Amino acid sequence: MNDNVQIRTRELSLFYGKKQALINVSLDIPPNRVTALIGPSGCGKSTYLRSLNRMNDLIDDVRITGSVEIDGLDIYDRQVDVVELRKRVGMIFQKSNPFPKSIFENVAYGPRINGVRDYRRLSEIVETSLRRAALWDEVKDDLKKSGLALSGGQQQRLCIARALAVDPQVLLMDEPASALDPIATAKIEELIYELKEKYTIVIVTHNMQQAARVSDLTAFFYIGELVEMGETKKMFTTPEKKQTEEYITGRFG
Repeated sequence: MNDNVQIRTRELSLFYGKKQALINVSLDIPPNRVTALIGPSGCGKSTYLRSLNRMNDLIDDVRITGSVEIDGLDIYDRQVDVVELRKRVGMIFQKSNPFPKSIFENVAYGPRINGVRDYRRLSEIVETSLRRAALWDEVKDDLKKSGLALSGGQQQRLCIARALAVDPQVLLMDEPASALDPIATAKIEELIYELKEKYTIVIVTHNMQQAARVSDLTAFFYIGELVEMGETKKMFTTPEKKQTEEYITGRFG
């Protein structure tokens, strides 16, 4: 159940061909909290995020050592069904990517694939997911409208609703607001804060203020290594490592 979802990474290393992108990362991510991953471009934070639902499997010549456990299950075990894993661990990308379908069909897509055929049940799932994504009131009279006709911020919330529709336990967000204006960004941040009651959230952000606003914990990555991880407030006021302090105060990165 959601109450005890925890992501435990031990000595995780990842190679793209000969290039090492992650170096022995050991990190615990607690349930029902928001954990932000920060660090300069190319430091491994998105690679780490994508390793939590095996998105890196889609890239040629990737090799992984170490372990990632979710709820005690080693997700890189050969017995693991990757489709099932990705249902449990949803992903929201930097650029919103609605399907060229109606708002209703965007959200109903996952449940349909998972065998939900009853229209009333689908309608309930769609409404619940859109409500959780704080989008229902804006679209409830327009569910037949194309998802692509929504504004950028609405499209991103539609993608969040689509991820929620298959009832995940973990939400991974890769810079979910970086393409949005300040008002839409504020809505996404508010939403993240609300969603942590039900989900474990890991967010990659290049925006330091955003990490400070939305996360409970922050992990600082640099050149493939985890430098430091701690309560966000402490990380932003009294980090233990000089490197973290220099990055957070804008001296490099």
